[in-house]
Amino acid sequence: MVMGGQAATKNTSLRPEHVTGPDGTAIGIDDLPPPETTRWVMRRKAEVVSAVRGGLLSPEEACGRWNLSLEELESWQRLIDRYGVRGLRATRLQQYRGSGRRSVAAGHR
Repeated sequence: MVMGGQAATKNTSLRPEHVTGPDGTAIGIDDLPPPETTRWVMRRKAEVVSAVRGGLLSPEEACGRWNLSLEELESWQRLIDRYGVRGLRATRLQQYRGSGRRSVAAGHR
């Protein structure tokens, strides 16, 4: 049992204590959004992506901590890659508007 504890300690010690956040400042675990976060603004999403990419958390740990799907986390990563942090703004609204236009256009034909 002691060996398992030592292995867990070793894995944790391999992780960085801080990573570079989306604004260039160092962020640690305590700087991340609280686990009960439900309102996801651009900054919070970008902090989570930075933490995962920097090795502060694994994707699975991040998804478990904030009750996210892996697909959602991956979509945040893709948006940052394509558009920068500003690409995270109102993602849901863009999806909603996109689907609304198709149904309205289809109704007017």
